[in-house]
Amino acid sequence: MAKFTVEQATAAAAIQQLINDWADELDINNGGNMGTAGLLTEDCRYTVGGAERAGRAEAASFYAARKDKIDSGVTNPVMRHINSNFRIRFTGTSNADVNFLLLYFATEGTPPFTNYCDPLAVADCVMQCRCDAGGDWRISFFTSSQIFRRS
Repeated sequence: MAKFTVEQATAAAAIQQLINDWADELDINNGGNMGTAGLLTEDCRYTVGGAERAGRAEAASFYAARKDKIDSGVTNPVMRHINSNFRIRFTGTSNADVNFLLLYFATEGTPPFTNYCDPLAVADCVMQCRCDAGGDWRISFFTSSQIFRRS
């Protein structure tokens, strides 16, 4: 049974908003602002593209290169990340482990889409979040494991 203090409940809401802002950055900007959006800690460990990126700069570099490819017309994906089943465990006053389920849709073209689109993947996600001295929560660790994937 989850039982939070008032402070933890407030932090849990902030963490969930952080993760929703992360998904929005991926969906709307294809991650192109990941380095400047204030979502990642400077020293984060972030797994994307099959490799762990050490630090905000490496994660941002991955997304910037991907956005350049998208902007050049090589690919034109429309993505939506749907996060659910948040489980937040505080490991200290300024640290939390977060597990959640990610349902990920992606297809090419121009919305609105009227044809059928299966989810691209369903993934179990693990994040660690850290609160800085100013009270802002940021992602310090991210990895995921896809349990279903469209072929």
